[in-house]
Amino acid sequence: MRYDALPGEELIESGITDLERGIESVPALLVSIAAPRLRMLGLAVPEATISSPEARLYRLLQQTHGDAAHSQYNALIRRLVSYERAAECVR
Repeated sequence: MRYDALPGEELIESGITDLERGIESVPALLVSIAAPRLRMLGLAVPEATISSPEARLYRLLQQTHGDAAHSQYNALIRRLVSYERAAECVR
């Protein structure tokens, strides 16, 4: 199932594609964090997700954003939760 036009859709689609290709990226880490819930919503999330995605996401954000990593992390998690909630409403 697809949830086009939901906030954060591009992150979820990109994350699923990256996981399928074995790429560790911000979107892939977000999808790994939310994998069980996304699967319940009917999305085809690969079984091979990234372990410890929360910590790895934070470290990746620290590398690119330094001291702003915490606010970037929180913003991405809020966007992920917004997507999940909107997808539940559509479902």
